[in-house]
Amino acid sequence: MKNLILFSVLLLFFFGFGQNSKLSSEHYQNKRKTLREQLPENSVAVLFSAPIRNRANDVDYVYHQDPHFFYLTGWHQPHSVLMIYKNLQKDTEGLYYEKIYVPERDQYMEMWNGKRYGLNQIKQLGFERVAERVDFKTDTQNLEQFDTVLLFEFKNDIRNQTMYVLKEGTRYKVNDPNDLFDLKTTFREAINFPNDFNRLRHEAYQTILQADSDNLDDVRNIVQSILARDSLLMEDEIIKDFLREPAQNFYVEAQRKTAFALRDHNFDMELLPAILADMREVKSKNEIDLLKKAVAISVVGQIEVMKAMHPGMSEREVQGIHEFVYRKYGAADEGYPSIVGAGENGCVLHYIENEEEHITNQLVLMDLGAEFYGYTADVTRTIPANGIFSPEQKALYQIVYDSQEAAIRAAQVGSSFRELYQLSYDIVARGLIDLGIIAESSEARKYYPHGLSHHIGLDVHDPGNYGDLKANMVITIEPGIYIPENSTCDPKWWNIGIRIEDDILITAEGTENLSAGVPRDWKGIEKLMQQESVLKDFILPEIETLVQ
Repeated sequence: MKNLILFSVLLLFFFGFGQNSKLSSEHYQNKRKTLREQLPENSVAVLFSAPIRNRANDVDYVYHQDPHFFYLTGWHQPHSVLMIYKNLQKDTEGLYYEKIYVPERDQYMEMWNGKRYGLNQIKQLGFERVAERVDFKTDTQNLEQFDTVLLFEFKNDIRNQTMYVLKEGTRYKVNDPNDLFDLKTTFREAINFPNDFNRLRHEAYQTILQADSDNLDDVRNIVQSILARDSLLMEDEIIKDFLREPAQNFYVEAQRKTAFALRDHNFDMELLPAILADMREVKSKNEIDLLKKAVAISVVGQIEVMKAMHPGMSEREVQGIHEFVYRKYGAADEGYPSIVGAGENGCVLHYIENEEEHITNQLVLMDLGAEFYGYTADVTRTIPANGIFSPEQKALYQIVYDSQEAAIRAAQVGSSFRELYQLSYDIVARGLIDLGIIAESSEARKYYPHGLSHHIGLDVHDPGNYGDLKANMVITIEPGIYIPENSTCDPKWWNIGIRIEDDILITAEGTENLSAGVPRDWKGIEKLMQQESVLKDFILPEIETLVQ
């Protein structure tokens, strides 16, 4: 019984997970309607909830819903499926465009993990049709009637889950026949999904089918770009035929062969991600409000750490203050693993170990973001542990600051991500040249190795097409300089890593820096770090230990 309790409680199978939606059912209905309007005729989009991921043995990670699924439903339970139809479907209740499949009620498991919604309660959340997940297996038998079944690429990270059944008064643990693993297995069989499926080959074939005499050169260039990601596809006979010269003589025959190769497949894995990327890169007012709250919480975390910082702290202690502030304001989680890197660790772009016990008099790079009802901030500040920038730290910090300032000013509707990055890069390169760290602009890439911006939302790197900026996008602007030990420059610059990252709302009138509440310039940081911390008297007792 002890093991059963541990399994049940730590699994936190349903309402114990994270935070559910704070947005209205109408919000999600509108999102599904917008998606449906962009689907091709006689098609259906199929989206699955995220899998439950195991931490160790019988303990699972706290559940986090698939962001695309959550974006369209606000539904936070696992083992669920959403189907959205382009054209009206009919059943005994009448006509409908959508159907969600959810886990059935189970009073015994609800005793351990909390109550689940019944089907009628779920329908009140705005779904046209609600069914138990077992019904999905029946409904997939008719998928061949659709010209196109739209889906996301399958991931091989799903475990076959267990459940408890009552037999002759005794409960037994057995494989769950209707968990996400089995639902996806049934779905793969229904769409004749090949066991040897190659994602890029399928993308190339779908691209070839779009060619005509007017766009042939453009389509061939796209196919060539796909080949650059997998050189083995150069041996594919259909692709070789399509790329043969002269192009006009061979592309029609290549399309015929492509259509034949795909004759038993009516699925598409390119269109659905593309549609949702376009939708998710522009935020609604309600989404912006949630992002503003997530950013505001993250700003307070940065402020309180600046006031509390001293050289005797550890990276993990710094992380803990940030995340305590998040919880204090009702944020259920971080949007991504917290990054707190002192000195050389700050030169590791995605350093998440946070295990340095003594940050001493080093720069500390803090890249963290609160997740508030699914929406995540992404704010970075780099500060001196002793409260004062050294001359070398200050010189490099000013370059990063000037680079970010220029990019924020230039981030207007119609600007491109590429233009902003190039502006930022050029300022960093000139600064490094002036300091004698590099000799030519092209060398700056060694010390500024990442991009400048990305969308934020339900993902810290939210989907988008990364073309021109549009009103109601929320993006980061985050230049950086990282000079690890043994770099080809004066050692006085070694082990300095600096990133300044802010969350920027693009509006028709200009930009709004959502994270401006925490200082970015070195003078403002030094001034804030002189203020007294509310944690000054938060002193815990010593713990005797034999571990050294």
